[in-house]
Order: sequence, then C-alpha cells, then structure tokens
Amino acid sequence: MQYKLKCKNSFLIAQITPPLWKIFKIMTKFKGTGVAIVTPFQQDKSVDYNALNRLVEHLISGGVEYLVVQGTTGESVTLTKEEKAATLQFIKEVNNGRVPLVLGVGGNCTATVVETLKNLDPSGLDAILSVSPYYNKPTQEGIYQHYKAVSEASPLPIILYNVPGRTSSNILAATTLRLANDFKNIIAIKEASGNLEQCMEIINNKPEGFLVISGDDALTLPFVASGGNGVISVIANAFPQGFSEMVRAALAGDMPKAQQLHYKYFSLIHYLFVEGNPAGIKTVLSELNITGVDVRLPLVNVSEQTKNKIKTIMASY
Repeated sequence: MQYKLKCKNSFLIAQITPPLWKIFKIMTKFKGTGVAIVTPFQQDKSVDYNALNRLVEHLISGGVEYLVVQGTTGESVTLTKEEKAATLQFIKEVNNGRVPLVLGVGGNCTATVVETLKNLDPSGLDAILSVSPYYNKPTQEGIYQHYKAVSEASPLPIILYNVPGRTSSNILAATTLRLANDFKNIIAIKEASGNLEQCMEIINNKPEGFLVISGDDALTLPFVASGGNGVISVIANAFPQGFSEMVRAALAGDMPKAQQLHYKYFSLIHYLFVEGNPAGIKTVLSELNITGVDVRLPLVNVSEQTKNKIKTIMASY
C-alpha cells in the first residue's frame, strides 16, 4: 500500500506497510512535550471555564505537542462525572483539533475502568492515559491482567502510567515490556518511577515504535538523553515555550541549549511538588494571571513560605 508523507519542500512517496505507518504517526503525535493540564477553579470551587480557555490557548500558542486532560494534575479524582464530561467537551471545542488530546481514564477497579472505556466517545481524542491501579497493591500479574482488560476495551491507543509514589506499586520493566509486546494498542508508558535504571531497561528492550515518556519534570533531560521520547509535564502549564524548547533541543542532541533551559527551571520544579501537585503549579499560574490558586479538598493551597519561594524564583526569570 502506498502512503504520501509530507516533507518541508516536497512530497516523499514511500512504500510502507500499514503497521509501520501507524508507528510513524504515533511517534509524531506523542514525541516531545505533552502537558498534564490543571483544572482551574473559582473561589467557590466551581470550574473556571474562562481560565481554562486561557490556559489551553496559552499552551497551544506556547508550542507544546499535545495536551493530557483529567490526569492527576487535573484533579480528576475530585471532579464529578458531569464536570468531567463538561470540561472535556469544552477543551475539545477550544482546541478544535489543533493539537492531539489524551484523556486520563484509570482507577483501581478494573471493571469500572473497562465500563468507562466501553461507553467513551472517542471523537476528538487521540489516546488514553491509564494509571496503574492504586491502593490495591496488585502483583505484577494483576497489573498485567488489568491492562489486558483495558486494552481489550479501549477504542483508542493506550499510554500506561507508572507512578509508584501515588499507587504504592511499581510496574516493573519486565511487565511494561510484556504489555508492549503483547498488545499493539498499548503504545507508550509515562514513567514516573524516578528510577532511571528501570527506564533505561525499558528503552533498551522495547519493541519498535513503543514510546517511553518521562513523568518527572526534573528528570526529563537525563531521561531523553538516555533515549526517552519526551515528557508529560506539569511545569509546562506555566512555561510551555521554554520547557518544550528544552525537550526539543535534547531530542535533537543540542545538549548545551537543553542544559541551559533545564537548569533555568530546575529549582522551581522542586517547589511545585513540595506541598503537593497541583497546588504548586496553580500558584505559578496565578502569578502569571492565567488561573487562580484554588484546589479542591483534600488538597489545600501552598503555604505563604512556599508561595514566597516560588515568587522569588519566578522574579529571576
């Protein structure tokens, strides 16, 4: 089968089998910087749609490659079913197909996740980000069987999400590689274990086209230098242009530029998480007049001490 690949100044005609064509498209969509976008709230804790509109426009104009909706940073666990539907539809309309959209669909009840996916309208979406089951602390076989069920139910490609600091269980490299080889619609993993050795084991042994994406802003540079494909970022909510430039420079092998930008944001990244995410990044966004600072319980706003630290670092920018 013949496909036409658009190049900068001409068209390249190539004979490519459909599976390789799909790999090419996936690599193009999710290589670089994705942003786990916050859900802005007003002081009464209702969703602030005006701020959400500003944020989406800020991110797209800042040049990020894709958006991740209703992940951890979006406080998805505190949104009602109706709010999830409304905010997703709003973001789809504001985005209007300009960048790929990834939707967070995960949980610790496999049957509930499967039911959600079976009833999902995939229009306007490009992939699912599905966190490993939390609290239950499943075995590696339990994690594999969970994602097997998710794979069979999902109408969209799946990005695994490993974040042991939140789930209390780690997806071992062997399990990630088993899933990547067994299920073709499992296309990537967001790795937030903080274990670069584990990440490198996945990168070194993954099947062709499978993406390994950083889930830690502070580790993104060494992650990409080790062969990773980019990041799903928190700090890029505030600084989409600078952080995306850092990732693109690292992917292109321009380490001096990547290092300069990495260390520009390195100190701030610590304070985004010291009192919980997304309270830190919402403080930064408030200083930039994009969103307010409010989060929903059980999260609370950062302390004045942390707020002042953030303001001091931002002043140096």
